[in-house]
Amino acid sequence: MADGAQVNDVISTEVLGEIALICIDNPPVNATGLAVREGLSQAFADLNATAEVKVIALYCAGRTFTAGADIREFGKPPRQPSLPDVLNQIEQSAIPVVSVIHGTALGGGFEIALATHARVAIKGAKVGLPEVLLGLLPGAGGTQRLPRLTGLSFALDVILSGRQVPVAEALDKGAVDRLVEGAPRDVALAAAQQVIDGTLATRRTDLIEAEYDRAVLDATLAGVRQKTPHLFSPIKCVEAVAACNLPITEGLKVERQAFLDCMETPQRAGLIHAFFGERAVSNIAEAKGPTRDIAKIGVIGGGTMGSGIATSCLIAGIPVRLIEVASEGLQRGIATITKNLDGAVSRGKLSSDKRDAAMAMLEPSLQMESLSDVDLVIEAVFEQMDVKKEIFGKLDTICKPGAILASNTSYLDVDEIAASTSRPGDVLGLHFFSPAHVMRLLEIVQGKQTAADVLATGFALAKRLKKVGVLAQVCDGFIGNRILAHYGLCAAYLVLDGASPQQVDRALEDFGFAMGPHKVGDLAGLDIGWMTRKRKAETRDPAQRYAGDIADRICENGWFGRKTGQGYYLYDSGYDSGAPVPNPEVAEIIDAVRADKGITPQDFTDDDIVDRYMTAMIVEAARVVEDGTAKRPVDVDMVFLFGYGFPRFRGGPLHYADTIGAAALVARIEAYAAEDAHYWQVPDILRKMAADGSTFADLNKEG
Repeated sequence: MADGAQVNDVISTEVLGEIALICIDNPPVNATGLAVREGLSQAFADLNATAEVKVIALYCAGRTFTAGADIREFGKPPRQPSLPDVLNQIEQSAIPVVSVIHGTALGGGFEIALATHARVAIKGAKVGLPEVLLGLLPGAGGTQRLPRLTGLSFALDVILSGRQVPVAEALDKGAVDRLVEGAPRDVALAAAQQVIDGTLATRRTDLIEAEYDRAVLDATLAGVRQKTPHLFSPIKCVEAVAACNLPITEGLKVERQAFLDCMETPQRAGLIHAFFGERAVSNIAEAKGPTRDIAKIGVIGGGTMGSGIATSCLIAGIPVRLIEVASEGLQRGIATITKNLDGAVSRGKLSSDKRDAAMAMLEPSLQMESLSDVDLVIEAVFEQMDVKKEIFGKLDTICKPGAILASNTSYLDVDEIAASTSRPGDVLGLHFFSPAHVMRLLEIVQGKQTAADVLATGFALAKRLKKVGVLAQVCDGFIGNRILAHYGLCAAYLVLDGASPQQVDRALEDFGFAMGPHKVGDLAGLDIGWMTRKRKAETRDPAQRYAGDIADRICENGWFGRKTGQGYYLYDSGYDSGAPVPNPEVAEIIDAVRADKGITPQDFTDDDIVDRYMTAMIVEAARVVEDGTAKRPVDVDMVFLFGYGFPRFRGGPLHYADTIGAAALVARIEAYAAEDAHYWQVPDILRKMAADGSTFADLNKEG
């Protein structure tokens, strides 16, 4: 064939004597879409038809090796040739094939490399099989070829964790054969010549017998069932890997069936929804367009939240000026930031050099006037309107023209805060979640007069901080806390009416939440909810049954949760366990409140608890979409996945609502309304869906 040939738009070949090069050039990440699969199949067929080529080297153009599947093909009918068929063709090539990995080789990309006969990696590259994170398993030979190269333990670790593995580790474990430096094409030529010279050995996985240890498989399977009891795909991953002792053709059949089994699960649908939803929340007009430059940020407040926000900014490489009113508070803030950064180093998230560089960008100050040159100020002080309005009034006179003024308020009216300035267009809400340097959610709250470039800058900042920015409109609690306030009532009603806090927590943890609501309350501080109930006491609807009696009495005893050593549970000074001991005095409080209210306790099953709690969450989430507080149902889902511990495999409350169905939800709400018609009311949007058969997913498509 010719010295150089363009097989199709994304695959080209080049023949240099006894060496043939195949280049994948499908920007931006060389995804394994149809054109790539067709081109590779044709290129390998053509090259194997010639007698002059002794080795084939496969590499990719651009910034990365094939980084996985083409997400544009997700949810569409498969088109031939399939990736498994193409990789079988590569593996069975009569001409030895060497792949050159640079950037990231993930999923199907890594499986391409595994199907070649030798794998050379360029320093700095990473490999991985992240399919389990989408409720799937490697379906193009990964469960069969990787254990044949590395053994069971490493293969199971990579497949079950979905992590990106540095190529130095992959070399040590046998997943790649050589680690070099250089440009991909140059490395491909050199590696091909080394195969010819015999200095680079080939290893065809279909000719390797896996080292098989049934005890490792059994122990891994038991661990998976304990750690991820709700997920189907990890079990199927282990079962597929267990077939690596079969001839590879038989093992691939087992893998394929396991993959198809995973495709049919609700967990896969939920995880795919989460994957696309994370990207969808910023794919809106409000997140695009011109932004303002943010070179320096001011943070007002050195408490837990302010210190966390400052830490997040410093890790992102943004200089921070931290403001406190007293030296003691400022020193406490510096200590917290230092502890946060040291923790990031100990967890391997930050190098010591970057920690030192981050601390060097922190400028503490007791003078608010020192914020005169910053580009963005984030206020993170006590959740009290008068305090915030006073601060913003001062910032209005201190900050330079064009500086953005943001409040980290969790509930308060951003428009009222903005009205305390002469520049409401520069004001928005940036609601971080605690701990702010860890939690990925950032609610970006749009005031009535927030300028378009200010809003777009909020989304740009979220991206810079590696957070999931979600647009919210002004209301009490915005998206997440407004919904939380409603379903929090349901949890309180359940306890008032007969359940124990421990049963409610257990039922919801079994459903998939990392922590039940009473454990979360203890962790966050029960005084926060107490303060909110007192703040809203004058505006409380007298027709609504009050649900705060039990929590109020707990707080009146000075029991605020972990920080005071007891709340719904007991926490001694050395507490570091996921199973705290119930506080026996809380049971006495519950009995007393029920007696005062004349409540005869009723029995709830765990399913009853989950159904009521989730229905309450869905009801208010539907209203949030209905009145425009959230732009789309997917925005609500991402708020709860990234800020409230909602089980990712369930996709979010409104994705989960679609799995129940609007008609079933309406019937459920109407049944509950027989007990409490004020609390249980069917949202108009849900009633309409029940009538016309539409779904929240349909609204996402419209959005």
